[in-house]
Amino acid sequence: MSYVEVPGEKVPIRMWTDPASVEDVAMQQLRNVATLPWIKGLAVMPDVHFGKGATVGSVIAMQGAVCPAAVGVDIGCGMSAVKTSLTTNDLPGDLSRLRSRIEQAIPVGRGMHDELIEPEGVGARWDDFWERFDGIAESVKFRQQRAVRQMGTLGGGNHFVEFCVDSTGSVWLMLHSGSRNIGNELADFHIGVAQALPHNQDLIDRDLAVFVSDTPEMGAYRNDLFWAQEYASYNRAVMMDLFKNVVRKEFKKAKVTFEPVISCHHNYVSEERYDGMDLLVTRKGAIRAGSGDYGIIPGSMGTGSYIVKGLGNEASFNSASHGAGRKMSRNAARKKFSVRDLEDQTRGVECRKDSGVVDEIPGAYKPIEKVIDQQRDLVEVVAKLKQVVCVKG
Repeated sequence: MSYVEVPGEKVPIRMWTDPASVEDVAMQQLRNVATLPWIKGLAVMPDVHFGKGATVGSVIAMQGAVCPAAVGVDIGCGMSAVKTSLTTNDLPGDLSRLRSRIEQAIPVGRGMHDELIEPEGVGARWDDFWERFDGIAESVKFRQQRAVRQMGTLGGGNHFVEFCVDSTGSVWLMLHSGSRNIGNELADFHIGVAQALPHNQDLIDRDLAVFVSDTPEMGAYRNDLFWAQEYASYNRAVMMDLFKNVVRKEFKKAKVTFEPVISCHHNYVSEERYDGMDLLVTRKGAIRAGSGDYGIIPGSMGTGSYIVKGLGNEASFNSASHGAGRKMSRNAARKKFSVRDLEDQTRGVECRKDSGVVDEIPGAYKPIEKVIDQQRDLVEVVAKLKQVVCVKG
């Protein structure tokens, strides 16, 4: 579909979904964002839903300002995927051992590594990255050891590691995670700093507090933000290396090879230029979909995911959705669904089927096929993947 335009106070709200289908609290958040003095554009993805301050599934372009809550509290959260030389003919009938090996190699939930693991091929950039830790916010400095041990870990919630097959029978490795605890703490710290600034005292929602250009607070935020985005990227790189090693060992006879990794953030800030203006574009639950950009749009743990290529639609600020998007809260999902429902909806997938992940049940998410169909002018589908193993924290 092309977008529907809803009037906003400062800018129109461009929506790649039916406005009537958006929950009232999320719609109000979009209207609130459209009142910000610095805003130059607002694009809403089909997976839009309520979030802190700004909705998940929104792309906000501002001039000379950035809103930390419009980035998301898991700074740099995103996806990585890689196609392998394996096919369905190489797979055993029982994939439980493979799942167990993945869980042993990649800590999930609150789990951590015993030591720092370096991603393959990163070189001198790795030392520079950790040297910059001393320059990030005082509020998290005492957690450096934790940040070191959480590098290369999955976390919980909607984060996952998956072993997938596409429609041609090729096997893919895919994972979803972000900047772990340290990114979350940096986000909360800076949201608090922004809320105390004088220029944010009359905003319609205090969670929409912004930093403005050429101020010490903006400089400090950008420093920490870009560091956390790098942390998230390295975190996924380490996990993908560990995942590849598991696959090499489990399928030794196949002598597995891997194509280049596709990787994309979906909670981040980017400096971009539109209509002759230099803008700060925040994508919260959205990926960059510039012309030719590869992206990953996952569904839920029982439905499948899509590898896409961007079409470069500037009306969306070269963006697309980051996934299916929740249609109900975690609490609502726990009340509505049972472990038996989870078993039924994840049939054929080797994964956890217990009360600890009922809130991640496919029924709590929007249908991924519909979400993809609503953004045919933003991306083209390269491959459709179906998970056969899903690891969650």
